[in-house]
Amino acid sequence: MEKLDLARHYKSYYTAKGKPELAYIEKAQYLSIQGKGDPSGEEFMQKIQLIYPVAYALKFEFKAQGKDFVVAKLEGLWWYDENRFRNATIDNAPQTVPRSEWEYRLLIRIPEFIGKEDVESAVAQTVAGKGLTKAREVTFFEIAEGKVVQMLHTGPFDSEPETLAKLNDFITANAFGRNGLHHEIYLSDFRKTPPEKLKTILREPVK
Repeated sequence: MEKLDLARHYKSYYTAKGKPELAYIEKAQYLSIQGKGDPSGEEFMQKIQLIYPVAYALKFEFKAQGKDFVVAKLEGLWWYDENRFRNATIDNAPQTVPRSEWEYRLLIRIPEFIGKEDVESAVAQTVAGKGLTKAREVTFFEIAEGKVVQMLHTGPFDSEPETLAKLNDFITANAFGRNGLHHEIYLSDFRKTPPEKLKTILREPVK
């Protein structure tokens, strides 16, 4: 039985260069869980510990059906209340908006043969089998980002503003307008990888 690896199947989705570039992102579907607050805090880690059991419940269910797949990389959409923080920009928001005010939606991309009902079933299975009642927060989610400006960031998250400044300069120079939420794809497992070796795709939807 061949195992579907989304990182290989959608190679362009999981690839970015070390300089700003335009890309087109197709419609995709995910497991999703929302939260708010400091990503270095306990609640953020708890959200991760809720979404992964659902992902593996789906994996094992479909493996039994002959449709095995690799659980994809963790991703995140990030935003803040722009009415409250009107002076924040793409590159300075990480420094000017308090971490307690950061809002996020964690994502794990799932194969196209998985539907909303399958996700709901996996959530119910996770709640019943593992006693994780908060896994009910995990939902099916779709997004079609379309045109984006993106760049590969190498290094700790604290140095992301340097990369974001390059993205912002590229967006400004080309007179693009914002068209969605800041998107990060964590190519490295930040729970195990040294900060200086982290690789993260930073993506900004534009129009």
